[in-house]
Amino acid sequence: LTFSYDGIKKVLNNFNLKVEPGKKIALVGESGCGKSTVVNLLERIYEVDFYMNGKQNYMNAQKNSGIFLDDENIQNYDLEYYRSLIGYVQQEPVLFNKSIKDNIIFGREEQVKNMNLDIDLLIKEACSLANVTEFLTKVTGGLNYKVGIGGSKLSGGQKQRIAIARAVLLKPKIIILDEATSALDYKNELEVQKALDNLKLNNITTFVISHRLNTIFNSDMIYYMKEGKIVEEGTHKELFFKNGLYKRLIKNQVNEYGDLLIKKDVEIKKTDTF
Repeated sequence: LTFSYDGIKKVLNNFNLKVEPGKKIALVGESGCGKSTVVNLLERIYEVDFYMNGKQNYMNAQKNSGIFLDDENIQNYDLEYYRSLIGYVQQEPVLFNKSIKDNIIFGREEQVKNMNLDIDLLIKEACSLANVTEFLTKVTGGLNYKVGIGGSKLSGGQKQRIAIARAVLLKPKIIILDEATSALDYKNELEVQKALDNLKLNNITTFVISHRLNTIFNSDMIYYMKEGKIVEEGTHKELFFKNGLYKRLIKNQVNEYGDLLIKKDVEIKKTDTF
């Protein structure tokens, strides 16, 4: 597809990408290359303008360009149902001065009620998948622990893991992680990374936008975007030894063999308090 916000300047230019179910896909590139636009279109925050693709026949354009899920153009899906298939985790999670449990189910109460689902079981499974269970025993009241305004009583990694639990609560088919670890220190990033690895193990199709190598290096495929197009694609090792744009982007995060540089000065202690 081709896409423009103003109908003039192309943000995505004949962008083409195929993703197999259950794979972890990373989109990388410099600011303004079109990564966020891909996410906005995937979530249907914006709709594809088929006339931008240079096609005279609108119906023909809709069949041949756009975003397709199981061979069906996503614009043909009911919007509420379609978005129920997608979980989204942003850079700065929005948490309220309520319990961990309330923050996880926030916005989904009516949906859970209408579907007659076992909310306690759903929360338990979501916490396990998002690596939240690991710190619940360390806070007073567990799931009933109030997180403070904006999650002020939690670490960055804990807040992000609660956001992931909220995103996976209703078992979405697709998860979008939009710079989900970019604001975290190394210790918290490692904690969140365990949750991200669980998504892959549970066959959830995952889209990752990030410059942090910890988050993307084990992706099934990494796509480097420039000016609205994919200009490099491959695994981390494949792209590193191509000596191209991807290597330049992550060169300060790897050694000469392309292996992740481990920050040995960071020690994760079991005695950390919360």
